[in-house]
Amino acid sequence: MTELALRLQDNAQDLADLQRAVGLLESPTLTARMANLIGSPLEFAVRKLPSAVSSRIQGVTEAALYKAAQTALWTMDNKQPGKAASPRLHKLAAAASGALGGAGGLPALAIELPLSTTIIMRAVADVARSEGFNLADMATRQACLEVFALGGNSGKDDASETGYYLARGFTTEVMRHLSAELAGSAVSGSHGVLLGLGPKEAGKWLARVVEKVAAKFGVVVSEKFVAQAVPVIGAVAGATLNTMFTGYYQDMARGHFIIKRLEHKYGFETVRLAYGGVTGRLHP
Repeated sequence: MTELALRLQDNAQDLADLQRAVGLLESPTLTARMANLIGSPLEFAVRKLPSAVSSRIQGVTEAALYKAAQTALWTMDNKQPGKAASPRLHKLAAAASGALGGAGGLPALAIELPLSTTIIMRAVADVARSEGFNLADMATRQACLEVFALGGNSGKDDASETGYYLARGFTTEVMRHLSAELAGSAVSGSHGVLLGLGPKEAGKWLARVVEKVAAKFGVVVSEKFVAQAVPVIGAVAGATLNTMFTGYYQDMARGHFIIKRLEHKYGFETVRLAYGGVTGRLHP
């Protein structure tokens, strides 16, 4: 065991934070939670959607995520890193936007999703700030976007890895490719983070990361669309589902930024292995 690993094991608060983060990040997926809410699986219904509808949902999702990132990550007050988050406020706002969408189909989704996604993005950024992260840093903005690609352990992941670190690897690979494309315009930091981007390069960076993250976020948006189409669900479930979404991504954000904070202190590999020690799924 390395010196950093020993230091982590000897720090009761950091170890408790790690255990809390693992509990949040390896929790049941949104798919499972929505299926439990409506009383039936959603995957089959999503596969039965016409391709034109699926493509439209994906397009709306990508546009909503891009707008949310621009609105929330580039405009939120960043004067008080460490300020306590306001989870209830964001859940109430999300519930209101969900009731607006209800069972209105694609036209309602195109109106409601940008609003609800922005609320969720602000909730994620709020958590990041409460963990002491600077929202002006590109690394923090990348981490906020990563949250939308995160989910609990689906039971289909590689037995030697966790769903959380697989998702982290997905966004890191995207950033490696961008580092090569934008060489000379930015300095590549640790784990694929791009530093020192100008406005043009930052726009390209945002568009590419959003495109990749939206491919994963779009899956749960499609499932939510199907769930709200159930006749007995309607506007009530629209509010309930949006509250569920917001709470879920707040939990993912809390776990993610606890892990990022610990990585800054102890190093990526030390925390990755300690995370695996808690789950029993990672090995050196």
